[in-house]
Amino acid sequence: MNESIPVVRAVDHGTAKLMPDVDRERAWLLTVNGAPQSYVDLDEPTHVEFEYARRLAHVVDCVADEGAPLDVLHLGGGALTLPRYVAATRPGSRQDVVEADRGLLALVAEYLPLPPGAGIAVHGADARAWLEQAPADSADLLIADVFGGSRVPAHLTSREYVRAADRVLRPGGLYAANLADGAPFGFLRSQLATFAAEFEELALVAEPAMLRGRRFGNAVLLASHTGIDTAALARRTASDAFPARVEHGDALRRFIGDAQAVRDEDAVASPEPPDGAFGIG
Repeated sequence: MNESIPVVRAVDHGTAKLMPDVDRERAWLLTVNGAPQSYVDLDEPTHVEFEYARRLAHVVDCVADEGAPLDVLHLGGGALTLPRYVAATRPGSRQDVVEADRGLLALVAEYLPLPPGAGIAVHGADARAWLEQAPADSADLLIADVFGGSRVPAHLTSREYVRAADRVLRPGGLYAANLADGAPFGFLRSQLATFAAEFEELALVAEPAMLRGRRFGNAVLLASHTGIDTAALARRTASDAFPARVEHGDALRRFIGDAQAVRDEDAVASPEPPDGAFGIG
């Protein structure tokens, strides 16, 4: 039994809390202002707890040959669940993690340290500012999981932001973002339209009930200039403990409908989740 006690600390963007999992000896849940941010098992970095994080892990599994190292840029860090997963499943990968909350980074470094030689460099910086000065054609995979509280910041939703991400990706690279919305999906549809303005290939991974408008939830947006292996991804997501669907092609175009790409001057943050949508306890 895990006899660790919860850790509560003021960080740059509120109050962070690390809560031990009584069922897993060295596993912790991180919340910020009551909203769940990350779950990490220090003894088993391939254990991924949250639904959306599992879907991003499936993306990591399908983006290249099994075990092949990748150059990955993570926008948004939390407790570094996905960077740890990449390091464990694709040894030799080079990863940069950009997290604006330096207080949160200090807390994670103290209580949830990275293993030696993980190949993960952590940077305290604004995601878009970092992206705009990062080397061109430097990432095989760009994972965006940035939330200010429970909302995706507006400056990470525009066509100008998408172009900055595109510049950093290699020609065959893949962009993956965790987004949150609910019916009638104005934000999610506008994000898909914005990425469609710059990328030829799009896909969306989400739980079927969420896509039917039954609940507010997370969806993973994928964008690439080359083909996305939606068949392999669909097999993994459908057989997951939390099954999801992969939308692409005509079905996704119908979902986007008449939504328009967003520019910096029109950009807004993702909608505020309804009470209890992502809360813990």
